[in-house]
Amino acid sequence: MGNRILKAGTRGSALAMLQTRDTLERFAALFPALAFESVTVETPGDRDLTTDLRQSPGDFFTRDLDDALREGRIDLAVHSAKDLPDPLSGDLDWFWLPWREDPRDAWVLPEGRRWADLPARPVVGVSSARREACTLRRFPEAVLKPIRGTIQSRLAQLDAGGYDALLMAGAALNRLELAHRVAEWVPLDELPVPEGQGRLAVTFRLGDPVLTALRAYFVKAVRFVGAGVGSADYCTWGGINDLRQADVCLYDVLMDDHLLTFLPKGAERIFVGKRCGEHAVRQPDITSLIARKVRQGHRVVRLKGGDPGLFGRLAEETDELDRLALPYRVRAGVSALTVATTGTGMLLTRRGVSRGVAVMTPRAEGGAVSGVAQDVRLRLPLVLFMSVRVAAEMAGQLLDEGWDAATPAAAAFNAGADDEQVVRTTLGGLRAGALAALDTDAPGLLVIGEAAACGFRRDTGALRGCRVLVTCSEALLEKAAARIIDFGGVPLLRPLIRLTPCAAAAAAVERLAAYDWLVLTSPSAVHFLMAMARDSRLDWRRMPRLMACGPGSAAACESHGFTPELTPPMAYSAEGLAAVLRECDFAGQSVLRLRSEKAGPLLAEVLRAQGAQVDDVQLYANEPISYPHLPVFDAVFFASASAVEAFAAQAGGAALAGKTVVTIGNPTTAALAAHGCAPDVVAAESTVDGAIEALAREMLNRGMVRSNQS
Repeated sequence: MGNRILKAGTRGSALAMLQTRDTLERFAALFPALAFESVTVETPGDRDLTTDLRQSPGDFFTRDLDDALREGRIDLAVHSAKDLPDPLSGDLDWFWLPWREDPRDAWVLPEGRRWADLPARPVVGVSSARREACTLRRFPEAVLKPIRGTIQSRLAQLDAGGYDALLMAGAALNRLELAHRVAEWVPLDELPVPEGQGRLAVTFRLGDPVLTALRAYFVKAVRFVGAGVGSADYCTWGGINDLRQADVCLYDVLMDDHLLTFLPKGAERIFVGKRCGEHAVRQPDITSLIARKVRQGHRVVRLKGGDPGLFGRLAEETDELDRLALPYRVRAGVSALTVATTGTGMLLTRRGVSRGVAVMTPRAEGGAVSGVAQDVRLRLPLVLFMSVRVAAEMAGQLLDEGWDAATPAAAAFNAGADDEQVVRTTLGGLRAGALAALDTDAPGLLVIGEAAACGFRRDTGALRGCRVLVTCSEALLEKAAARIIDFGGVPLLRPLIRLTPCAAAAAAVERLAAYDWLVLTSPSAVHFLMAMARDSRLDWRRMPRLMACGPGSAAACESHGFTPELTPPMAYSAEGLAAVLRECDFAGQSVLRLRSEKAGPLLAEVLRAQGAQVDDVQLYANEPISYPHLPVFDAVFFASASAVEAFAAQAGGAALAGKTVVTIGNPTTAALAAHGCAPDVVAAESTVDGAIEALAREMLNRGMVRSNQS
C-alpha cells in the first residue's frame, strides 16, 4: 500500500498559504516518510470583513478548518498561533511550531511618507483594544479607525489615503518580505503582545497516530519532580538538574522556596499551591495548564511537595498526559513519611519492634473522612521488602487471609537504576511460582494490590522510551540527557572518556594577552581555559579576539561574558571554521589554539596558510573510563572519536549490532569505520542538540513509514 498523503488545511490569504507552504516544506525535509498537499478552506473571518475583531467569536478564523478536520476532509491545519480559540474543542489537538518571527507590533506609514508628514489628528488603523491604547498613548488626538482584510489589502487601504498610519503585527510583514514597510518597531515593554504572536500552530484530530507522532518531535517531556519536604536538601540531584533547565515551573506550597533559585533567569514561575479547602488553582486547571504549556513547546517542570506519588494527585496529571500521548518523566522526592520517621529516629522497620507499616489517608473519595474496613484493608497495596525469594509462600498466606487470587502483583528489581525491571503478575501467579524462573540476583521488592497493575506510560515522545547510551564527557552529559528526556527517551549516562587539563598549557594561558586571536573548539576547552585563568589571575581586559567552532563553544564563551567574532554559519565543526578562515587574512597576526589531545592539525594549517603565527597548544587530554559492564541499550550516542575507541576497547564493535548509532561529525564517524561499523545517524550540526534531534527524527521516520503505510 502506498503512503498516505496528509492534507493540510489553510486559509486562502497570501500570508496563510505562505505559512502553510513553509511549514509543509519543513515537515517534508524532517520526515521524508510523509507526503503532504494543501487544501484551501474559507473561514468566517475570511467571508465576513465587516465585523469588528473585538466582537468576533474565538473561532472566527478556525471554525471551518475545525469542521474540515472533524469530517476528514483534511488531516491537519496550519494557523497563526494567536488565532486558536482557548480552549480548543475537545475532539481536536494542537501544538506550536518552534520556528518563529519577531513578535513585536510595528508602525506602518503610507508609501513614501515620514513621521513628520502625519497630521495633528492622524487616522490610525487598529484591530484590537491594546493597539488602540498604544496609539492613544503616542497620539492622544488620533482618530481610531478599525481595519480588516489581508495584509496586502490593509497596506493598499493605507497607501490609498484611507489611513495615516497602521499598527499591526510585524511577523506578518516579515513573512511576506514586506519588512521594508516598517516605520518603527514597538518595544514589548511598551506594547505587550498576545500569547502566540509570531508563532505558528498545527491542529489535528485528537488521537491521529501519524500527527501525534509528528508532534512528538516538537514537544518536550514534562518533568514531575518531588521537591522533598522541609529543606531543599530533600530534593534529588536529578530534580535540581531538571529545575536548572526548565522554561516553565508550576510549583506547590509545601516546599522550600530555595528550590526556585535553581530556575534559569526568565523561566516562568506559576504558583499552583493547595492547602485543605484553599486552592490557588483548581486541579483540573493545573492539569490543563501543564498540557497547554508542553504543547507550546516549553520544557515544563511540575514541582510537587514531598514525593509526588504519595497523596500528591500525580495520577490525575499523568492520566491527562497519557490521554494526549504527551511524554513525561517522574522523579521521586523524599517524602514526609521518610523525613518524619527515619529523620527523627522513629524507624518504621526495626528488628524486634516493627516488621512493616501501612500508609494511608483518612480521607476517602470526595474528601470525606472514612474508617478503614476489613474489605478495604484487604485491597490496600502491600509493599514487601526482601520477599522475592519467598513470594510464593507470602502469596499463599495472603490468599488464606481472604485476598483474591486475581489481585494484581508486581516484583520490582533495581528500582530507579538503569536496569530497572518490573515483572507484573497476580497474587495467584505468585503462589504458582511466577518469579521462580527469573535469572536474577538483583534486589527486589513485591507490590501487591490494585496499585501493582498501574504504571506510567513510557511509549510517548519521539524516542518512545528508547534507551540511549550517552558516552560523551561530563561537560556534555546534562545537555544530552535533557534532550533525550525531552523526546521521551531514557538516557543511560556512561561517560567513556575523562578530560584532564595539561599543565603545560598554563604557560600559554598566562601569555594570553600577547595574542591577537584565541581559538576554542569545544565547550570543554572553554571550561579548562577558565579554570587555568582563575589560577593565574588573568587580566580579562586584555582578552584576544575569539573564534569558535560552533554554537556550543560560543555559548560556553558567552556564559563567561565573551562573544566569539568568528564562528561557522552552518557547518559546526573544525572543517566549517576552516572554511570561514580561508576567506580571511591573518598576515602578521598571532593565534593561540587551545585544543584537545585528539584534535587534528587542520585549523592550525589553514591559519598558517593565511599568514598567521600559530601556537598550537594541547589544553586537555582524553583518558578512557571503563565500567564492570555497560547497561542494556537501544541506541548509543558518540560525541568524539575518543569515546568510540573507549567503547570498542571495552565492548567491541560487535556490541553495536542491532543498535541505532548516532555520531557527531566526520572524525567520530571515521573512528567507527575503523572498527567496521557505520552510524545510522550523523548529525548535520556537530552539536549535542543536533545529534539527539537527528536521532529523534530517525526513530520517528522509521515509525512513520510503518504507520503511514497501514
